[in-house]
Amino acid sequence: MKRLVMAVAVCAAGLIPLQLQAAGDGHLNMGVVLEPPHLDPTAGAAAAIDEVVYANVFEGLTRIDRNGEVKPGLASSWKVSDDGKTYRFDLRDDVKFHDGTAMDSADVVFSIERAIAEDSVNAQKALFEAIESVAAEGAGTVIITLKRPTGHFLFNLGWGDAVVVGEESADGNKANPVGTGPFKFKRWVKGDRVELVHNEDYWGEPAKLATATFRFIPDPAAAVSAMMAGDVDAFANFPAPESMVQFEADPRFTVVIGSTEGETILSTNNGRPPFDDIRVRQAIAHAIDRKAIIDGAMFGYGTPIGSHFAPHHPAYVDLTDRYPLNLEKAKALLAEAGHADGFKATIKLPPPSYARRGGEIVASQLREIGIDLEIIPVEWAQWLEQAFRGQDFDLTIVSHTEPMDIGIYAREDYYFDYRSEAFNGLMDKLAAEVDEKARYDVMADAQKRLADDAVNGFLFQLAKHGVWNAKVRGLWENSPVQANDLTDVSWEK
Repeated sequence: MKRLVMAVAVCAAGLIPLQLQAAGDGHLNMGVVLEPPHLDPTAGAAAAIDEVVYANVFEGLTRIDRNGEVKPGLASSWKVSDDGKTYRFDLRDDVKFHDGTAMDSADVVFSIERAIAEDSVNAQKALFEAIESVAAEGAGTVIITLKRPTGHFLFNLGWGDAVVVGEESADGNKANPVGTGPFKFKRWVKGDRVELVHNEDYWGEPAKLATATFRFIPDPAAAVSAMMAGDVDAFANFPAPESMVQFEADPRFTVVIGSTEGETILSTNNGRPPFDDIRVRQAIAHAIDRKAIIDGAMFGYGTPIGSHFAPHHPAYVDLTDRYPLNLEKAKALLAEAGHADGFKATIKLPPPSYARRGGEIVASQLREIGIDLEIIPVEWAQWLEQAFRGQDFDLTIVSHTEPMDIGIYAREDYYFDYRSEAFNGLMDKLAAEVDEKARYDVMADAQKRLADDAVNGFLFQLAKHGVWNAKVRGLWENSPVQANDLTDVSWEK
């Protein structure tokens, strides 16, 4: 930070032009917005965990690549039974954890049984709900039997929540992660950075970088300064969309606007009055001006959505006209629900700029129909504790970046407390369906159900604002999963 402050000060004084520092071929400084609460992807919901350790430190039986496709991971191959319920995975030979212990079928069985256990703390336990049993056949084979055919099972195994961990090291992974990936954990300086080093004993194609550092920079202005000063080489999800034009005009940088799986929503506590009344939720939907939010909070970057589904998915249904902007209709719905004079509520906003900036705009829009929101800024750890785990909120704004995660609305204890037997039935049907077209039809019905019930205020799909040194190669343009995969990253010679 001293180097950054001095560089900016010298530039501001007009003494010398600000130049990017020459980075070593073997090191990358990656800027990230949020500091993870810990570093165990099997024990936390925060995307910030996977953004540091997925594919870099931890690996699963399968992995999701930059195109969102399922690829072999620690399993070199697999076979599926004719009835679609039994998966036989052949594991790779000579895989070692970073502590030197061998990875074999016993570790896979341990990891899955740990995830599905009654006392599991896995944030995505529903991913494993279809598993009937898991067993080892020798050291190199694992057999997983499902309760029913599950069309997206191999994709589920590619999530960060499904990575393989060692029984000897699992309990310490929050502070000292031990995986099988191409990078080893070196150090976590709380409030500042996580450092990774090259894994010399990696089983696969070795990483091209010798070291990598993830630096936590939540403030948009600080992120701009850090990039311009060369204190960071790359920002895969840049928090200052208003600065994209500035970086696009500078040949020292590469700017890529990609897509994410991030459905940005006005999350609503469906179990708390008055939001348990569908008329109130519908009134809010009619008062939201998505374009104004995208323009004001994201400087035009973002795709409007009308339900919890990514526009780039082939099963997407455009439902943005389900609740057209209509303040008079919104006021009438509030009056019908017994709130003709409006009401007061709170909106808790976590640190990302889309939430803080978007929350100001949403509060202004809802004020037009008589809903007076008290804005409460919270840090990420507070948001996880109060809103996500404690359900202690009225409204909040967050981007759900898990891939194809419409199934969260069927979870009985999920934080926005939506309960619908009709929707749950659709998710059961989807899980059992293996035909692609039939699956897409069910996904379409599910999207319509969420829109009809106005479960949340569906705002926009988060764009991926990538900014990095023009000599950096191999970073992902899009984010099909929550990852900053550095395995193919290198510097141009």
